[in-house]
Amino acid sequence: MHFLGHVVRFIVSALVLLVVSWIVPAFKIGGFWSALFLALAIAVLGWVIESIFGKKVTPFGRGIVGFLSSALVIWLAQFFIGGVSVSVIGAILGALVIGIIDLFIPIATPYEAGKER
Repeated sequence: MHFLGHVVRFIVSALVLLVVSWIVPAFKIGGFWSALFLALAIAVLGWVIESIFGKKVTPFGRGIVGFLSSALVIWLAQFFIGGVSVSVIGAILGALVIGIIDLFIPIATPYEAGKER
């Protein structure tokens, strides 16, 4: 994926996070820049988890383990980004809504981008 592809991916991810913050009551984002930095933090934390535990445990993995790690990554990312407040229930609901949105607007994961090379 080229640089412009990464930029577009993060902008779409930030817009999805803004939609999630509008839908989920315990998921608050201060604005677009907070959402963009939250998308970046989620990507970095997801990459760290993937490099430590492997593909099946990542937020991009499928199943309950991927879902729970996605919620954990969302909850942990709030501590690194200002203007973001997420409860545990908000992180779980947010991961669910993001998963549903991802069914309709799929975004290539870093794992899939690496396979294309």
